Amino acid sequence: MRLLPLILLLLAGAAAHASDDPFLTAAANHSYNIDCGGAADFTSSFGRRWLSDQFFSPGGAAGMVAEPHRFPQPQERTLRFFPPSSAGKSSCYSLPLPAGRYYLRIFSVYDNYDSKARTPSFDVSAAATLVLSFRSPWPEPAARYGAYSDLIFPSAATDNASDVCFYSLSTDAPVVASIEVAPVHPLAYDGATTGADLVLVNYGRVTCGNSLFGPGFTKDPDAFSRVWQADVDFRNNDLSYDAITAGGRKIFGSNQPPNYFPTKLYESAVTTGGDATNEIEYLMPVDTRLSYMVWLHFAEIDAGIGAAGQRVFDVMLAGENVTRIDIFKQVGGFTAFKWTYIVENLTSSTLSVKLVPVVGRPILCGLENYAMVPLEMRTVPSQVAAMKALKDSLKIPARMGWNGDPCAPRAWDAWEGVTCHPGDKGLVITQLDLASQGLKGFISDEISHLKDLVSLNLSYNSLTGNLPPGLGQPSLVSLDVSSNEFTGSIPGTIGSSKLQTALLNNNQLDGQVPERLYSIGVHGGVIDLSGNKGLCGVPTLPECALFWEKGGLNKTGKIALGASFGFVLLVILIVVYILCIRRGPYDYDFEFPQDLTSISAISAKRNRYQRAKSVMLAEMEAHSPDGFYTNGSPH
Repeated sequence: MRLLPLILLLLAGAAAHASDDPFLTAAANHSYNIDCGGAADFTSSFGRRWLSDQFFSPGGAAGMVAEPHRFPQPQERTLRFFPPSSAGKSSCYSLPLPAGRYYLRIFSVYDNYDSKARTPSFDVSAAATLVLSFRSPWPEPAARYGAYSDLIFPSAATDNASDVCFYSLSTDAPVVASIEVAPVHPLAYDGATTGADLVLVNYGRVTCGNSLFGPGFTKDPDAFSRVWQADVDFRNNDLSYDAITAGGRKIFGSNQPPNYFPTKLYESAVTTGGDATNEIEYLMPVDTRLSYMVWLHFAEIDAGIGAAGQRVFDVMLAGENVTRIDIFKQVGGFTAFKWTYIVENLTSSTLSVKLVPVVGRPILCGLENYAMVPLEMRTVPSQVAAMKALKDSLKIPARMGWNGDPCAPRAWDAWEGVTCHPGDKGLVITQLDLASQGLKGFISDEISHLKDLVSLNLSYNSLTGNLPPGLGQPSLVSLDVSSNEFTGSIPGTIGSSKLQTALLNNNQLDGQVPERLYSIGVHGGVIDLSGNKGLCGVPTLPECALFWEKGGLNKTGKIALGASFGFVLLVILIVVYILCIRRGPYDYDFEFPQDLTSISAISAKRNRYQRAKSVMLAEMEAHSPDGFYTNGSPH
């Protein structure tokens, strides 16, 4: 899908502080002003705090426009570009945003910063959805002075962060000078019915009968920081127009939630010039593959209109009469009135917005046209987390561009070496082909969360560590981790019924090969375990040592070890029983002697035994022959 961004040419405005400018609250309100390529933070003449983009890890390289004097604001002079040779095909800014809806504005400028005199072609995504496309050559004013593009997008609640990503087309380097983001009311622009599933891309936002205004450009405030362009570039110049103003009269009903349209928008208007039968027509660029949300802004600011029926006109969109408007009848005089309509099934690249008179002359204060871009399917959150863990553990180089969502937007074929398919709850990773990428890390066990992985090829790298049990995915059909530096045993989890190819050769693995893995070759699959000197236990490999398998004791070895330990324990118990429990009345010296081996100790032991024996004999001789004691003489 190719989208043409709204080109809002750079215009300088008077410095001023707007109290309701959401960007003045900065990060406390989840608002960020990011100076892309800037080396340090600073405060602009409008009171906004600008942050160096080094805090958002963008990669790429910093640069500066060729002629800085053309650009009044510092953030417009610096830029960041992303050469695909070093930054990969995708480069992202990660914005810390909780769940909600946000207004995003991007300033892109070329101004021949690289002296190549050729503007780049690239795409931009928000919420993992392609939203902007820049194609070379840019219009000359945009290439020289820069262009602003803005949109409203939802931020998911899963990780409290959203990515704004830039995708290189061919060998061109995407370029960006500033990024601004601020929250908007959750119900703004029909958010209750469309906000959660759509990105609204600005294809034209104009103020009628007035010059450009908005915070950051003029002193005029807008609670969403919207900038309103002058309408002259969108008019049908074959028609005549007259501008009118409220003449200082107060406008009621403006700056109200949820849209907070600024009061200044309703203080001026255009009406038809010349004949009263003339029409008002604006011609808005569109992409015919999308639907559009059109907002028309009115206020009856002519004091001469004091009753219903005095100004009535029809609204025609893309040639279809869609409504009839009587502003005074709807809200009375000097009061803001908003009307919206969704246009579908367009056949022309230009959307005609026409006001046709019924009574009196038609009048219009402002016009907005938003492309309704459906959110693309994103990668399942658990698999996003797994891929980010693998990015760190495998030490994926920046040139591979592993940034943003691994699989979305689909037009960009996911991360390099990654293949995805739609699943029940989002996109899922089905294939990782990272062979010969110079990787020097290890495989994180988070790989177990890639529940739909069919093929994994990490061969011919310098990966180390153990093969994690998580490699044993039931979905895995092909596994190639050959020619690395993996150590340890092969997990018993590897070898599902679907696995047909298992290449583990030329590593430093050891231990017994699991039978379920070896059975792949037995049943017609392909298995290669060569080049691992420590593997054993299957045909073509050495026998495993007694009691040994998978780098440790097998079941028999563990039983034998347990039996040996039990026997030793039993012997110890018997000795203790003999020495400490079954002691006779004359077992005097069964302590363990410290000097048992000395001759003097042995002699002392013998002498004590002889004395004990003499006592016993004396007692025996004291008895009479008939067994009675004699007491010195026969009884």
